Amino acid sequence: MLDVELIRREPEKVKAGISKKNADPALVDKFLELDKTWRERTKNVDELRAKLNQLSRERKIDEAKLVKEKLKGVESELPEMESKRLSALKALPNLPLPDVPEGKNETFNKTLREVGKKPVFDFPPRDYIEIGQKLDLIDTERAAKVSGSRFGYLKHEAPLLEFALIQLVLNFVTNEKNIQKIIKENKLSIAPKPFIPVVPPVLIKPESMEAMGYMERGGEEIYYLEKDKLYLVGTSEQSVGPMHMNESFNKAALPHRHISFSTCFRREAGSYGKDTKGILRVHQFDKLEMFITCAPETSGDEHKLLLGIEEKLMQALELPYRVLSIAAGDLGDPAAAKYDIEVWLPGQKEGAGEYRETHSASNTTDYQARRLNVKYKPEGKFVHMLNGTAFAIGRILIAIIENYQTKKGTIKVPKALRKYVGLKEIVR
Repeated sequence: MLDVELIRREPEKVKAGISKKNADPALVDKFLELDKTWRERTKNVDELRAKLNQLSRERKIDEAKLVKEKLKGVESELPEMESKRLSALKALPNLPLPDVPEGKNETFNKTLREVGKKPVFDFPPRDYIEIGQKLDLIDTERAAKVSGSRFGYLKHEAPLLEFALIQLVLNFVTNEKNIQKIIKENKLSIAPKPFIPVVPPVLIKPESMEAMGYMERGGEEIYYLEKDKLYLVGTSEQSVGPMHMNESFNKAALPHRHISFSTCFRREAGSYGKDTKGILRVHQFDKLEMFITCAPETSGDEHKLLLGIEEKLMQALELPYRVLSIAAGDLGDPAAAKYDIEVWLPGQKEGAGEYRETHSASNTTDYQARRLNVKYKPEGKFVHMLNGTAFAIGRILIAIIENYQTKKGTIKVPKALRKYVGLKEIVR
């Protein structure tokens, strides 16, 4: 959530910032009104408590009883006031950073660069669904029979490719030399600490999910188990971020970098009619996610590090892609800035091809840290938190299948994965 003092001190700045993210600036006025009432009532409670203590010391029993009754009535109103005030505060999205492109939606996203050569085929390229079914790698029909729509079985070599992708990422981001190289290439002023692997829980408490800032807008995407009062994560960021809730880091120990692997779950509530076939947009998928906790002054460079890692991984697979800087109106509530990577999929649009998103990298500044109450010592300030996709497995499998397809209907295995898969080509 936002800094309350900033909202009180510079309300017009906050209104301008949230307006860029398509949020109603009246939300700021609503919070300030509730905040003013809450502060007045809190001050009143403090004054009554002080008066009660004084009367008790002076043994003015009758007067003390009257003040005590009045205090009880005022105190009873505070919890509801505090709840409404906090809800109004949480309804305010993070402010976009100054260099974020302005614009109301994804059409204003700025393409920063295109990397890699798009494959040229001497045959009409097929989409991944056709190839996956022919080679018996993807089975959505039987998955629908078992689980319903937007599910799929990965079979034969497809799971081998998944495990190979996992190993590629882990080997890369846990190697300090690789991190150092990206830092040097991008002229970043941050430590070359490698990432710590973690397999997190995929079921988390409501307070953990709420603290990550996805409930106010986008909550319809999240699966909730009413009986157990637990949420299923839509990305492992949602369980890695709260891992250090109500804790303080020593500044000298920062940055703290994790690479997590988990299965993720999403309702895809806003995507009816979109990508209903195949495994591009599904309810369950596996993902490797990077998460960084750092000092505020280094979060800009840490953001560039995440993007640098994502690009190196795509380059290792020799997949053509483009990098986007996301417009303010297309940012989620927690993000202050975000990069996306979109891979070229030659089999889409009946062989015409198109770019589709595979990665994002977000700097949430101190927005999530305030909700989680994660600080650093000795300053006692809030840390900054960032997250970035290493690989969303399903989408990378799609990219490999379409970009490495052959005329005879087989799939060449990317060179970077062959030592893990044990194959040069997938045939049936």
